[in-house]
Amino acid sequence: MIMAGGTGGHVFPGLAVALELRELGVAVSWLGTRKGIESELIPAHDIPIELLNIEGIRGRGLAALLKAPLFLSQSVRQAMKIIDEFNPSAVLGMGGFGSGPGAVAAWLKGVPIIIHEQNAIAGTTNRIISYFAKSILEGFPGTIKGAHWSGNPIRKEISEIKEPNFRFEGRQGPVNLLVLGGSRGAKTINELVPKALALIPQNNRPNVLHQTGKQHAGLTRALYAAMNVECEVVPFINAMDEAYKWADFVICRAGALTVAELINVGLAAIFIPFPFAVDDHQTANAQWVSSLGGAVLCPQVDLSVNKLRDLIEQFVESSDKRLSMALAARTAAKARATEEISKVCLGYLNV
Repeated sequence: MIMAGGTGGHVFPGLAVALELRELGVAVSWLGTRKGIESELIPAHDIPIELLNIEGIRGRGLAALLKAPLFLSQSVRQAMKIIDEFNPSAVLGMGGFGSGPGAVAAWLKGVPIIIHEQNAIAGTTNRIISYFAKSILEGFPGTIKGAHWSGNPIRKEISEIKEPNFRFEGRQGPVNLLVLGGSRGAKTINELVPKALALIPQNNRPNVLHQTGKQHAGLTRALYAAMNVECEVVPFINAMDEAYKWADFVICRAGALTVAELINVGLAAIFIPFPFAVDDHQTANAQWVSSLGGAVLCPQVDLSVNKLRDLIEQFVESSDKRLSMALAARTAAKARATEEISKVCLGYLNV
C-alpha cells in the first residue's frame, strides 16, 4: 500500500513506484486524502484508493492545533479499517497528510513500514515515522539518520531522455528557455521573467516556453504582450519530457520533484525557491544542486529584474556554461531510483 497525499511532490513519486510495482505483478493500493490531487489522479490509473478525512495543520492557527489530537485519532481509526480491508504485506509512506495516520495504523497492525523522504529537509510526518520504520529511503543524501540514499523516483519517459551531450550536439538557432511556475503558479516568477526579458535586446532573447499555472496564464500572457516580448504561455505542460528535450536551461522553483527531474535529465537551472515552504526545504533542495555546480540559487528576497536579466544573458551567451552545469547536475542523478525503491518494497512482500 502506497501512502501519499496532498501535493504532487508526494503523490507523483509514489505513483511512479506504484506503476513500477504493478508492472512487476504486485497488487498495489493507495491511502490518501480527500482534498489532495491523489483523489482524482490515482483512480485515473486504476489503482484502488481509500481517502482519509485529514489535512495539514501547520500554519493553520491555534484552533487547528488544539483539534489535532482528535482529528489524528479519528484518522488512525479510519486507516486501521482500511488496512484491514486491503490487508497489505507492507506500506510505503511518501509523506503528506495521509502518511502519518496510515503509518501509525500500520504499526498498530504489525505491518512493515517503509518511508521515503523527497526533500533535503525531512517533513514532520517522516521524521516521526522514521523511528519505527523498517526501511528509510531519501531523495537527498544525509536527510534522515540511518536512511539509504535512493534518489527521488521520476516518470519513466523523463528518465529515458538522452544525456546532455547528445541532446545539445549540433543544436543551432536561438537558445530555448523553459520557465516553470508549477501547477499552482509562482507569482514572482511569472512577473519577473517577462520584465527581465524585456531588458534584453530582441536579437539576444531566448525562445521562451512559460508554464504559469491555471490561475496566472491570462495575466502573464498580458504582461508579455505589454513588454513586447514573444513567448508561448501555457497553464500546464502535459508532455514534460518533450519540454525538457527542447530546453537549453530552466527557471523554476526548487520542489523535490522538479529538482529530481532536472538532475536526471541534465539541465542547467536558475532556482528561485519558494520562500514560504515548510522549513524552507526548497532552499535546501536548491543548495545541494548548486553546491555541485549544477544550478544557480537565487533567493527570492535578493532577486531583482536587473539581476535576473544578467543571469539570463549569461546563460544565453555561453553554451559551455549551459553544458557544464547540465553535466554537473547529472552527476547527482539516481537514474534507477524508482526501481531501487520498488526493490526495497519487494523485500517485504510475499511474492
